[in-house]
Amino acid sequence: MSVLFSEYINFIALYIKSKDAMVFNGLIGLGTVVGQTAYNTLAFDCPCSPKKNYLYGLAAIGVPALAFFVIGVMLNQNTWDVVSECRTRKCQKLSVTAAFALLGSTVGRAVVAPITWSVISLLRGVAYVCAFSEFVDPSSLDNFSSNTLGPEIMARFPCKDVPAPFMNYSGEVERQLKYESQLLGWLLVGIISLSVFLLLCLKNCFSTLGYHQEAYWSQYRSSEQALFKRTAEVHAKYNAAENVKNFFGFVALENQEKELLANCKGIKSVIPRLEWNRITGVYMYREKDDTPLYSRLNKWAMYINENDC
Repeated sequence: MSVLFSEYINFIALYIKSKDAMVFNGLIGLGTVVGQTAYNTLAFDCPCSPKKNYLYGLAAIGVPALAFFVIGVMLNQNTWDVVSECRTRKCQKLSVTAAFALLGSTVGRAVVAPITWSVISLLRGVAYVCAFSEFVDPSSLDNFSSNTLGPEIMARFPCKDVPAPFMNYSGEVERQLKYESQLLGWLLVGIISLSVFLLLCLKNCFSTLGYHQEAYWSQYRSSEQALFKRTAEVHAKYNAAENVKNFFGFVALENQEKELLANCKGIKSVIPRLEWNRITGVYMYREKDDTPLYSRLNKWAMYINENDC
């Protein structure tokens, strides 16, 4: 029984690892839903005043979404790769293909939280009711007797703070505005879903790689990134230990670190700039034979297509 349970846990772990981007985006969306619900429950407080409702309601929907988008862009490493590339080489060697790939990767992850916040806000309808209550046409309500004080009275409906003669219209106004809000929310969901589907279709249609080649290339990038991160950590630790030893005459290492660094004798203390460019650059560099790396990758894909069983 314990063996089966262990195998089941390993299977789940491998599945999550293979779908790390999907799981990450799902966690972001779930956290955004929890935060939005907590905000509406604990902090949202409509001012119920003309000209203030509109600003407050739209700010409650748009400002957190904008903040989430900016934070998502800031936390994406691709953003700083592009900034570094443009700063050092004025984006002269940044190809259009690489630019679109980086833009899609950066924006794709950054918009998960903003879209989730906006959709949940619209489906709940609380902020929308607050923002647009003062714009409800009194003539659309049966037997609504006040026309001169319409906006002032309408703006107070979200707080249920209206004169007694108009209290009966509270439910009707709220239903009308929630209908509009949820309709916009579902339209936003549909538009985004269709857009994602079309983008995926375009990506696969214009890709030079087949399905199995894309899967292999994805596994290669993931493995290279993990190996590069671990190797860079050991390399940096080795150089730091050598510098500290030269300064103090000794270095205090743990047994595990001594065994790890003992295998690093003879490694490069300084990596040539060309090799750094080949590995860490955001564009495709030319090799010694002056053949673009992207072109050689296309040739490799064509060779596999021709010899694919």
